[in-house]
Amino acid sequence: MAREGRELMRSGGDLEAKGYVRRVMADPVRRRATYEDVLAAPENLVAQVIDGELHLHPRPRRRHLRAASTVGGFLSGAFDSGVSGPGGWGVLHEPELHLGSEPDIVVPDLAAWREDRYPGDVDDDSPFFTVAPDWICELLSESTARLDRMKKVPIYAREKVRHVWIVDPRDRTIEVFRLEGAGDALVGTFGGEDEAFALEPFDAVPIPPHCFWGRRTSKT
Repeated sequence: MAREGRELMRSGGDLEAKGYVRRVMADPVRRRATYEDVLAAPENLVAQVIDGELHLHPRPRRRHLRAASTVGGFLSGAFDSGVSGPGGWGVLHEPELHLGSEPDIVVPDLAAWREDRYPGDVDDDSPFFTVAPDWICELLSESTARLDRMKKVPIYAREKVRHVWIVDPRDRTIEVFRLEGAGDALVGTFGGEDEAFALEPFDAVPIPPHCFWGRRTSKT
């Protein structure tokens, strides 16, 4: 169930992420990092450019991958294909987004566009998107938590992404934010394993907890 949520700006607080993260500082005299740096990055790392800096981090681990795949699959069935829900959305896993005039290049875990804004034309084979999504989900890990909260989330607010979920698989919490004016309001923080989560903007079909945390292991 939702814990009390007053209006808060999305922020990283004092969160310090542990683990391997490599940040390549852009030399202010020479140049900002660009898409060419992303293309030149090692294939086993995720490359993003934020405020002109190249950020490299490892591919997600199993728990992270499982949660992203399961949540994405559930939302795709209900809101993309409309097999188990109302449809009306295009849901993608790890799309590359180029946002802004000197584009920040970010790769959220999940993103979705309302059907009338969905840029996924089958005839367009571009490897990235320049239209900001209506919803983004970031699953935190030790190596990316600070980057997600402190750097990427403000970009989403700037680009008018209407809803953002911050999912922490370790603490088993889901923070739901809604864009209001120039900032973002915390709708609520959700957790637990007993009740399905009705989370904006997909509250029409509640999501089972095991999609986020995995199924409980039964004891005999």
